[in-house]
Amino acid sequence: MNLCKGKHEVFGKIKNYEVDGNKVIIKCENIDAIISIISDDIINFFVPLFRKERISKAVENIELLKDDELNFDIKELEGKIQITTNKLIVKVHGEFIVDIYDSNGTLLCSDYREKCDPFKRRYGDYQLAEAEGHSTSRDSEYKVYVAKNMEEDMYFYGFGEKTGHLNKKGYHYVNWNTDNPAPHGETFDRLYQSVPFFIGLKKDNAFGIFFDNHFETHFDMGRDNSKYYYFSAVDGNLDYYFIYGPSIKNVVSGYTTLTGTMPMPQKWTLGYQQCRWSYDNEERVMEIAENFRKRDIPCDTIYLDIDYMDGYRVFTWDNERFKNPEDMIKKLKEMGFKVVTIIDPGVKVDKNYKIYKEGLENKYFATDKNDITYVNEVWPGDAVYPDFLNSNVREWWADNQKIMMDAGVSGIWNDMNEPASFRGPLPDDVMFNNDGIPVEHREAHNVYGHFMAKATYEGIKSSINKRPFIVTRAGYAGTQKYSTVWTGDNQSTWEHLRMSVPMLMNMGLSGMTFCGTDVGGFGHDCSAELLSRWVQVGAFTPLFRNHAAMGTRDQEPWAFDKETEDINRKYIKLRYKLIPYMYDTMWKCSNSGSPFLKPLLFDYQNDKNTYEINDQFICGDNILVAPVLEQGAKCRMVYLPEGNTWIDYWTKEEFKGGQYIIKNTPLDVCPIFIKGGTIIPICEEQNYIGEKELNKLTMELYLSSDKTNSTYNHYIDDGESFKYENGEYNIYEINVEENDNINIYINILNNKFNDNYDSIEIMFINWSGKDVFINNEKIKVDNNRILINKSKLNCD
Repeated sequence: MNLCKGKHEVFGKIKNYEVDGNKVIIKCENIDAIISIISDDIINFFVPLFRKERISKAVENIELLKDDELNFDIKELEGKIQITTNKLIVKVHGEFIVDIYDSNGTLLCSDYREKCDPFKRRYGDYQLAEAEGHSTSRDSEYKVYVAKNMEEDMYFYGFGEKTGHLNKKGYHYVNWNTDNPAPHGETFDRLYQSVPFFIGLKKDNAFGIFFDNHFETHFDMGRDNSKYYYFSAVDGNLDYYFIYGPSIKNVVSGYTTLTGTMPMPQKWTLGYQQCRWSYDNEERVMEIAENFRKRDIPCDTIYLDIDYMDGYRVFTWDNERFKNPEDMIKKLKEMGFKVVTIIDPGVKVDKNYKIYKEGLENKYFATDKNDITYVNEVWPGDAVYPDFLNSNVREWWADNQKIMMDAGVSGIWNDMNEPASFRGPLPDDVMFNNDGIPVEHREAHNVYGHFMAKATYEGIKSSINKRPFIVTRAGYAGTQKYSTVWTGDNQSTWEHLRMSVPMLMNMGLSGMTFCGTDVGGFGHDCSAELLSRWVQVGAFTPLFRNHAAMGTRDQEPWAFDKETEDINRKYIKLRYKLIPYMYDTMWKCSNSGSPFLKPLLFDYQNDKNTYEINDQFICGDNILVAPVLEQGAKCRMVYLPEGNTWIDYWTKEEFKGGQYIIKNTPLDVCPIFIKGGTIIPICEEQNYIGEKELNKLTMELYLSSDKTNSTYNHYIDDGESFKYENGEYNIYEINVEENDNINIYINILNNKFNDNYDSIEIMFINWSGKDVFINNEKIKVDNNRILINKSKLNCD
């Protein structure tokens, strides 16, 4: 482990150590290091190089994470300080060399011993940085890096919103939130969000490293040198967490224990969402809404981009284009639509504008080093930037959300919050006020959007007392606590469709559960075929939003021809059929931190064939999707993981796991497979979520030839309030045991939500004629289905 300060320095030799509670303070010749045992499988390494106190913007209330009953041993052994928990062994020696083993003595992660130069940037990197508008002079100011030994059989995942393959070995990434209009290719290393977290997989042993440093950070996973990988920062403290698995599932759980999990969303947010830059007047908005209903295409949400505002002034309406926004929103609500409006951070410089005047009077805006309000240019022209690191500013911004909520708006879309600007990047010495601590822009930059999302979340929550819906473009580790995220300004190209799948999988592995792309692509003209294939992917992503840029052709579901409209309708309706399953998945993700959209290796870590599959994913626990990502493809190869049978959703044909198969893929077919022996809850057709009162729970049971036993938990609550946090929800636990008979046991757990189903219908897929028993009572199967009255259920 190494530090750089001006010129290369190291810790110096270890002199001794002290123990203070769960902390082991390693005293070295040049600087002290603190090792904190957070739990048996999470260890923090902290060196107060920049400030003495921890300055995390992602980990809140770290004291609450400590296990009061945690026991660990520490001793000196053969010249090494050895810290042992129930799951890990940490050995520290020499000039603060750190090696980490599992409890069996298997080496998991070790510091690189030889000399390396992680700060030597390739010429091409300089060109890229300069093309993006960034100074490369700061390369000489690096303060900290950690280099680890690379082994041949290693795989890396995570990093949040990054392009490239699922496996990040061989890639180099920079974390510096960037709004770059250039097309984002596979090797593009700076995008809108910064999540300095990755997962390492080595011989079926997984671990994670969360480098909690919100300055510009760099990660090189063996691109510069195949002997080591490293992470580094231009400034700030050395502060990283080692999170042990051994399963990837446990690593993600540990990471989200630190940074937070996604709260339960309102159920309507899982519906189809339609957006464009711009539906710029009331007549156009109503036309879009009426087309959805007339064409029998479900939709829950219509977005308003920047043109709804008065001269791009945030929290205002253009009274010419939208003469009575409250009345329009009321009409849309009667049709079953929610409205989401864009809010950027840039506040127009206008002495007659209420938001600007209030902010200026209270010194709520970022300043230059001479304490003069900093001005740059964004959509409204000259604009100033709210200082979201200041809790008073966040409270003020939160209060202003009420303006939109009172108009009937249901959600807020935060854009341009990297922060973006039209006159070059904000200088490093633009100043922010972190609640009394002055900080430069280079420290505030990567968390600016994060704190804007937090302010928006708190404002909506206090205004409507419902679960807030926010979509943010910029974010940092932990933003999932406040907001949905999307991948920003993609392009209507097959390359970007292909790239979206591993991007979303890695975002999910990085805690960003509720994520999505601009379906159809934002820039350039979409084609009919591309839109249909993208809708087929979007139907299984958490955020299902179609969005297009000004000047591009229309790409609403009906915008091309009848065949395309029919295909898009088919998959949007499939999404709505699966809403109960999707909502169950959100509940599980909210509790565990696990992804909604998962790479195959998440559930099949023992199957090495899954480690580098970029073009398939698992939605929830039971649905495998193998979308068509190549133009004109008439068939595609699909890998079915070992350990299960898999049932083709369309044909009901069963396949053994652990094999590749070829599936025909005409334009209206996206290969979908259901895990054998499992349950998928469904609902009847709706134009929008909540249109119909669902008194009956319908479940499809996909029976397997290998007689798989399974358990499924179905979750219901009121779909909008925070009452679930007080336990007001029901869980239907369904256990299926198949032998000579099919035995199904249904219990209602945590029966604290009053609105139970009147009946449960189970539809048997591939039923062989076996007798069926419900809670030990034989039930007649009629037309491959049974109907169970709620009186026959067990309530705990």
